[in-house]
Amino acid sequence: MTVLTIQGPGRPHVLGLSAVEDGTNAAVWAPQATSVTLCLLNEDGGEHRLRLTECTNGVWHSELEPLPVGTRYGLRVDGPYEPEYGRRFDSKRLLIDPYARAVVRHGDWWAGVVVDEQFDWAGDAPPRTPWTETVIYEAHVRGLSMRHPKVPPELRGTYAGLAHPAMIEELTGLGITAIELLPVHQFGTEPAVSARGLVNYWGYNTLAFNAPHGAYSSRGDAGEQVAEFKSMVRDLHAAGLEVILDVVYNHTGEGGPDDPTWSLRGLDDGAYYLHGDNGHYYDVTGCGNTVHANHPASMRMIMDSLRYWVRDMHVDGFRFDLASALARNGDINPNAPLLSAITQDPVLREAKLIAEPWDASGEGYLVGRFPPGWCEWNDRFRDTVRDFWRGQSGGVNDLAYRLSGSSDLYADDGRHPLSSINLITSHDGFTLRDLVSYNDKHNEDNREDNRDGHDDNRSWNCGAEGETDDAEIVALRQRQAANLLATVLLSTGVPMITAGDERGKTQRGNNNAYCQDNEISWIDWTPDPDWSHLTDLTRELLGLRAGHPVLRQRHFLGGRPVDESGQKDLAWFHPEGRELTDADWDDGGLASLGMFLSGANVGDASFLILLHADAGEAAWTLPGEPWAASYDVVVDTGNVGTDRVDGGQDLFVSGRSLVVLRATT
Repeated sequence: MTVLTIQGPGRPHVLGLSAVEDGTNAAVWAPQATSVTLCLLNEDGGEHRLRLTECTNGVWHSELEPLPVGTRYGLRVDGPYEPEYGRRFDSKRLLIDPYARAVVRHGDWWAGVVVDEQFDWAGDAPPRTPWTETVIYEAHVRGLSMRHPKVPPELRGTYAGLAHPAMIEELTGLGITAIELLPVHQFGTEPAVSARGLVNYWGYNTLAFNAPHGAYSSRGDAGEQVAEFKSMVRDLHAAGLEVILDVVYNHTGEGGPDDPTWSLRGLDDGAYYLHGDNGHYYDVTGCGNTVHANHPASMRMIMDSLRYWVRDMHVDGFRFDLASALARNGDINPNAPLLSAITQDPVLREAKLIAEPWDASGEGYLVGRFPPGWCEWNDRFRDTVRDFWRGQSGGVNDLAYRLSGSSDLYADDGRHPLSSINLITSHDGFTLRDLVSYNDKHNEDNREDNRDGHDDNRSWNCGAEGETDDAEIVALRQRQAANLLATVLLSTGVPMITAGDERGKTQRGNNNAYCQDNEISWIDWTPDPDWSHLTDLTRELLGLRAGHPVLRQRHFLGGRPVDESGQKDLAWFHPEGRELTDADWDDGGLASLGMFLSGANVGDASFLILLHADAGEAAWTLPGEPWAASYDVVVDTGNVGTDRVDGGQDLFVSGRSLVVLRATT
C-alpha cells in the first residue's frame, strides 16, 4: 500500500470519499467525536492512519492524495463513551463509512473499498413502465438463478446470473414488467443466527446502504460488484424490465446494544437511532434498533442513498421495508418529513415508491394512510382473498372492495386503485403451493423449535398436511392455487407475484425461510407437470391483462351507466343472474360473486369474472342484455369444457373455481 498524505482541508459538503480534481476528499459526520481517523488498510491487517484535520458543522474532512481504485479503508472515531446519552465512541473499533460504495470483510471487521465510478451505460434508459401496465415479480438475486440449468455454474446466484439471457427469457416470457429484488445493500448475519449454524439469506440486516452486496458478484467483492450490478440493470432495462429494490432503512445490522458496532452506532448513536429511557433503543422493527429516520443526519443519509441508487445505479424504484418506522419521530406521522421529502425530491419523485405500511407495533399499521405518491402492499387484499378461497370470508362484501381496487382504503384522500399492490404471497410467509398444502407452519429447519414465523397464515391444506399421493387432494390444491393466482392477476390494482409461485415452488411448509440459503429457498427450474398449469395460467392472464385496459383501470369505477342501455361500468352479480341486493351483500353465507367490467368507456371488450368458492358445482345464470348477448369462456380453472354460453342461460361452474368470460354482442 502506497503511503499517502493529507494535502489540504478538503470540503464538508459531500460525505464519504469522493474524487476531486487533484485528490480524494474525505468527509464524515460525527459532531460529538473528538477525532476521526481514516485508516487505509493493508491485506496483512496493517493500517496507515490519517487523522482528518478539519471539522465544519459536525463534519470532519480533509483532502488526501488520490486514492487508487481498490483501496480498502475504515474509520476510527474517538470521543466519550456514554451510552445513556447516545455516545458510544470507541477508537478500537474499525467502522464502515456509511457512504462506502463497496464493502468487503477485513479480518474481524468490514472495510469500505474505493471503486471505479466510470461505467459505460451504452445509452441505458429507464423503461418508465406506467403503473397501469406494471406487473411486479418479487425475487431473490441468489435464489432466482442458483438452480437454473441454462445459467453457467460460475454465474449462478449472482447479479450476472440474474441478467443472463436464459433468466431474462424466463422473466419476459412470463409477462412481468418489473423485478423487485430482496435486499441487495451489503448485509451481514446476526450473531444469534450464526450461533445456530445458519446465515441471513434474505438480507434484512443492512451494514452499508450504498454498497451492493458483495457475495452476489461473480467477479469477487473487491469493488467489482458495483460494475456487475450496473451491468445487470442495463441488461434488464434493455429487455424492458424495471428494477425495484427492497430497501431496509428502518433498522440496521448493528442490532441491540449488546451486538457489535459496525458503523452508525460508533459515529453518533443518539442521532442515528431512536432511543427511549436510559439510552435504550426504541425497537419497533423487532431487530434490536430503529433508525431515527427523521433526524436531519439520518434523513440526509437516507436521501443521499436513494438518490445514489437512482442517479448512479439507474434503479427504477424502491419497496420500503417496515415503512411505518420511517414515519416516526417519537409519535407516528404518515406525513413525516422523510416521506414528504422523498415524494418531492426531483431525483426520486418519478421513481416507483412502495411502502410496506406497517412495522412491528400495533400503532404502526398504516394501510391506506400513506401520502399520495406512495403505493402500498395491501395485506387487506391478501387476507380477504385467502379467506374467500378457503371458505372463511363470511360473505363477499369485502372481496368486492379488493377486486375493484380497494376504494375503501384509497379513494378518500384522492389516491387511485394503482396505490394498491395486490399480493397473495411474498417472501415472508407460505409460498402459493404451501398455502394450499399446509394448515400450520413447519419451520424446524430454522432451529428455533418452530417458534418463529407467523401463526395467522389463513391457509388450508385441502384435507392433508403436507405432500400427499391422494389424487383428489392434489387436484383440489392445483385448482385452489390457480384460483388464488388468477384473482391477483385479474383484480384492479398492481399485481405482485412471488418468484416461483408460478412454478409450484414449495418450501416444505417453512413460512419464514430467512435463514435458508439452500434448496428450501432456491427456485427449482425443473419442469413439474403437476404444477405447470400455473405457469401457463400466468402467461395467459398477463397477456390478457396487457391487451385489455378494462382489466387495469386507472380510476375507481362507481357502477355508473356507460350508455342508454343501462349497462354499468362495474356491476356485481349473483349466481341467479341478477345484480346483488343489499340482502346479498349482508349474506355471510354467500360464497360466489360475479364481477362485470364494461369496456365501453375505454374502447375495449367487456368481461364477466365468476368466483365460486363453494365446494359444490353451481348452475350460474349469465346476465343477458344489456350486458351481453353471449359469452366466450376465456379461462376456467375448473375445466368444465364449455366454450360459449348465451346470455340468460346457465353455465355449470365447478366447485371452487374461477371463470373468465368475454362478453359478445
